[in-house]
Amino acid sequence: MKFPFTKMHGLGNDFVVFDFTKKSFDLTKSKAIEIADRHFGIGCDQILLVETSSTPDIDFKYRIFNADGNEVGQCGNGARCFAVFIREQGISDKSLLTVETKNGVLTLQLDAKNDLVTVNMGIPNFEPKEIPLTSDLFRETYQIKVNDEQIKFSSLSIGNPHAVIIVDALDDYDVETVGLAFQSNQFFPEKVNVGFMQIIDRNHINLRVFERGVGETIACGSGACAAVVSGIQSGVLDSSVTSILNGGSLLITWDGEGSPVMMSGPAKSIFTGEIEI
Repeated sequence: MKFPFTKMHGLGNDFVVFDFTKKSFDLTKSKAIEIADRHFGIGCDQILLVETSSTPDIDFKYRIFNADGNEVGQCGNGARCFAVFIREQGISDKSLLTVETKNGVLTLQLDAKNDLVTVNMGIPNFEPKEIPLTSDLFRETYQIKVNDEQIKFSSLSIGNPHAVIIVDALDDYDVETVGLAFQSNQFFPEKVNVGFMQIIDRNHINLRVFERGVGETIACGSGACAAVVSGIQSGVLDSSVTSILNGGSLLITWDGEGSPVMMSGPAKSIFTGEIEI
């Protein structure tokens, strides 16, 4: 059986998107890995599934699978692609969507004039057991040893676990070594997305992100949110920050503890096709 798909990207963070609202197939872990393979499959960082929701007043259900085949609970760049996909495929003409995810409900606001999407990413969670993080108490910064160096980081959940490291020279930083070390550290029982943040000024940062199950990506929406929230909480950033990633820029705003973090940025379709299932 052949099944249609759309290849999309949000700032170069790329996705294969399937419409499961009318028919679906069993996306096993092995099938997800096959689809995401850049040599033998379509190739992507993550796979997105559009499904109907059984919850009243929720427009759709949204599922995300990393390139390693594991299902995860949040993806900011993917959420923007999701909104654009819904409009382009004629599945809904609503400009404001409520979307059920594994870890909660998102609201997606689509500006049809320029394909900019604003995502309400929810309220950041700093409780260690909710991230999850193997620490009894919340701390503004934690530290682990990597190659005999103590690395300080903050940690929070934006629907998925994040660690944020402030660095002086982002281009020279060994993102892969540190990112891999964080994945294997017992501090993170479900692994972690690691953000490496260079502060330009109070309203601009440079960011690279090593994503669990993927590796370093060109852009990471939830990672941008986590980095900015971390900087605002520690007092080094203002409430509205442009996060500059290798794939482009995102505008992140956060009004402080108890408030949702908002992310605005573009999403684009690249091509469509069919895959043999």
